[in-house]
Amino acid sequence: MTKNTKKEHYVNNKDFLAAMTEYRNLCNKAKKDKKDKPLVTDYIGECFLKIANHLSYRPNFINYTFRDDMISDGIENCLQYLDNFDPSKSKNPFAYFTQICYYAFLRRIAKEKKQQDIKLSYLERFNIQDLIGDGSDLQQAEHVVESLRQRIDRVKESDKQIKEYARTEKKRKIKSVDSDLSEFLE
Repeated sequence: MTKNTKKEHYVNNKDFLAAMTEYRNLCNKAKKDKKDKPLVTDYIGECFLKIANHLSYRPNFINYTFRDDMISDGIENCLQYLDNFDPSKSKNPFAYFTQICYYAFLRRIAKEKKQQDIKLSYLERFNIQDLIGDGSDLQQAEHVVESLRQRIDRVKESDKQIKEYARTEKKRKIKSVDSDLSEFLE
């Protein structure tokens, strides 16, 4: 690959900063003239798309079935908080909007997890007798429901273990930092 060719998925921070500065100046001018805010440029929108899309390929986000929703939420939040980026305070719009996308992804995961919990609780309370009125194949249907309940219990137990592991890791890291700090201060 030669030096002149750019990677297709690369967001150049200097160009992105220049575009954000120019857009901010246009917004300020429109505000002075009491006009509508200008549309976001194609380049800025393209940068948001690249940031959100490539962030979704990180190992902690790639296996979700609702990855497209996560990307959409990330882009939407970038557009929503576009005016909050101040080029005079920060020279790194890439990091700023990557963080916005990251937290949008976490919010989407939390929403989907909540929906999954609702579905699982519905299945847990599901009464098979209401579904089958005459009693035919009741034993087979009860077996299906029981296997679903067992799966639900396994998922809940797995979630509980993951949360407990995360808590212990966090405590371990804090203790490690505290001990390193105490050794440093001695």
